[in-house]
Amino acid sequence: MVSTSSLFSQLLSLIDRAQFQRLVIRHKAEKHTKGYSCWDQFVAMLFCQFAQAKSIREICGGLACCVGKMKHLGIKGAPKKSTLSYANTHRPWEMYQDLFYQLVGIIDTVYGSR
Repeated sequence: MVSTSSLFSQLLSLIDRAQFQRLVIRHKAEKHTKGYSCWDQFVAMLFCQFAQAKSIREICGGLACCVGKMKHLGIKGAPKKSTLSYANTHRPWEMYQDLFYQLVGIIDTVYGSR
């Protein structure tokens, strides 16, 4: 049995899910959604950055290749291209901006004193 998780999973574990959910509620980011959560979108977009994906097709295809390993990322499965595109278009970007500044604040408190 493997006792370690992937680097991507370890990175996602640094983000407080309760704090993330508070941001979702504050920005009403999941208003009128049908099963594709903001967390799913965040994981897909973070994967896009690390995989240096240039298109939605690459993001969805890359996540689809990891079919058995999605549960430890906190998502149900790979998104469809239209679902991810719709989420990127209609969800408030300000929520992810606030998440970024929260993470910068955490990093500053941990590493700022060095």
